[in-house]
Amino acid sequence: MEKKLIYFLCTGNSCRSQMADGFMKEFGGDRYEIYSAGLEAHGLNPRAIQTMNEAGIDISNNTSDVIDPEILNRADYVVTLCGHADEHCPVISNSSVVKWHWGFEDPAKTTGTEEEIMMHFRIVRDAIKARIVKFVEEGQ
Repeated sequence: MEKKLIYFLCTGNSCRSQMADGFMKEFGGDRYEIYSAGLEAHGLNPRAIQTMNEAGIDISNNTSDVIDPEILNRADYVVTLCGHADEHCPVISNSSVVKWHWGFEDPAKTTGTEEEIMMHFRIVRDAIKARIVKFVEEGQ
């Protein structure tokens, strides 16, 4: 069976899209070809790496990439994870691509103590995980 391609997009490909990428590879890697990218490449956020490690998933070798039009138009599913990416996503010329917006707050914008910031990263991580698990269970 040919794997469906899912492309996770956010602004900088540093946090949310990386978390989604990691969880989808963990829970749906046998069924999906998975990529993530951003409107820009900001590099992996160290807190995203740390909170994913806490969840048992290593994303430390992922790369932060800019949207590739070829992958975008080859995708079965394009999922934006932030409003900015949803509003500024490049035009998808392939009309069979299914585009969804799963909005999550940007944990990298959190202010406060280190523990407060990490707590917000964990909340966003767990929300993304729940959405990925639901997607895989629904067998899209």
